[in-house]
Amino acid sequence: MKNDLINSPNHYTQDKELETIEIIQNELTTDEFIGYLKGSSLKYLSRAGKKDDILQDLYKSRWFLNKMIGLFE
Repeated sequence: MKNDLINSPNHYTQDKELETIEIIQNELTTDEFIGYLKGSSLKYLSRAGKKDDILQDLYKSRWFLNKMIGLFE
């Protein structure tokens, strides 16, 4: 199985039934989780191209933003 570094990295699900993002969501209030998603999106956007491939960082930022949008839909 190919490692999808944006949507479901292997290292986030290894030996677990839940993905890390699901565990985080379960442990936080809705407001805290929205703050986490917003901060994570900003993190990837602000470092875009400085650590990894710029597109990978932009896609990851969008992934967190889309997750946050999904909470309001």
